[in-house]
Amino acid sequence: MSGPPQGERHLCPRRGLVKAGLCGETGRDMTVFRRLKAIVAGSAGNLVEWYDWYAYSAAALYFAPIFFPKGEQTAQLLSSAAVFAVGFFARPVGAWAMGRYSDRFGRKKAMVASVALMSLGSLAIALTPGAASIGIAAPILLVTARIVQGLALGGEYGVSATYMSEVAGKTHRGFWSSFNYVTLIGGQLTALAVLIVVQRSVSPEAMNAWGWRVPFVVGALLALTMFWLRRRMEETQSFIEAKASGIELGSTRMLFKQYPRETLTILGLTAGGSLTFYIYTTYMQKFLTNTAHFTRDEATELSALTLLCFALAQPLVGWLSDRIGRKPVLLFAFGGGALVTGPVMTGIAASSSMVAVFFIIMAGMLVQAGYTAINAVVKAELYPAHVRTLGVALPYALANASFGGTAEYVALWFKQAGAESGFYIYASVIMGIGFLVVLGMPDTARTSRIQED
Repeated sequence: MSGPPQGERHLCPRRGLVKAGLCGETGRDMTVFRRLKAIVAGSAGNLVEWYDWYAYSAAALYFAPIFFPKGEQTAQLLSSAAVFAVGFFARPVGAWAMGRYSDRFGRKKAMVASVALMSLGSLAIALTPGAASIGIAAPILLVTARIVQGLALGGEYGVSATYMSEVAGKTHRGFWSSFNYVTLIGGQLTALAVLIVVQRSVSPEAMNAWGWRVPFVVGALLALTMFWLRRRMEETQSFIEAKASGIELGSTRMLFKQYPRETLTILGLTAGGSLTFYIYTTYMQKFLTNTAHFTRDEATELSALTLLCFALAQPLVGWLSDRIGRKPVLLFAFGGGALVTGPVMTGIAASSSMVAVFFIIMAGMLVQAGYTAINAVVKAELYPAHVRTLGVALPYALANASFGGTAEYVALWFKQAGAESGFYIYASVIMGIGFLVVLGMPDTARTSRIQED
């Protein structure tokens, strides 16, 4: 009896994988259409999860007085920012749990689980009454819902970054994997767009009373749709081969014992990269109203326009990293970020022109794109497949919680203390540390551990 065709032997190295549903069509001869289909399937769910996450920040100007009715505007925003930070601190737990699950049972199953959790969290926020109705239970329920969302998103970043890097292909891996942040930014942009539509559709009174809940309802429904879509995704060849190898999968001990340098590198990159990213994205909307004194509508529209341009820049920077390498692009991002963050924030605070502020923000964002466009692929390229998701997710989530999740809170704390420029110095120092980390790391475009092509 003749054996299976060579392609089947390559795709299904063990019969147990067939029974487990792990053998699909993904392989080294992946066509452009199938590669694009996999990227779209992975990135669409990523967009929805980040939409759900950012809907909180986008709507915070409206619901802060409802859940935290005491104090003036800065105090209310400080309370909502604290809850935002709490959600971030749930992300390392989600990263650890979902990273291990992905490395042991597959990228596809982990991506399905994360989007289901996110839907649950969004629906809970949409339905939670305000403090006027249920008192202290309102902020408690809000915190609980954000923790659930934090668990979901903690797993989402590592799994989607790994999946998209593995299916991207060697030649254009920087370009294709940049869509991880295109959809991440797209999620935030969509959240702002939905908020703008609701703002224009209802009265200010209705917006304050119930209109801010609409983005969370939309997010819950979109997440349910992505749950169905992700169940139809292909598994990656990298995971199939790692599963067949018999090596221990998703080991936390192995991650820190055998790959300490890689793990410390991700911690260093994420600290500065996440801090600056959240300055230009989630915090900028508050900064424009609270410091630069633009109206809430103007701040929302400026944030939406700069985010759109920022998203469009990601594939170009990813493509550039395929041509000249990852390291030069990262050096530009962190070195430039350390130099321009202070002048950018000072320039915004001193300007009253929306056009001028747009170009100032974009200058900072384009420098930041050197990190955002390629950070997912750089992290994935540092690890072998059997610990890749855990390696990408856990150190990222730890640093992201410590520096990205606290960005708004720290910025508002400096402002409340009357020393707002201290925050600009803080951000520049963290970016400078990231620059030193990049100097000491290899160019992962040339040393990549992703074998899949």
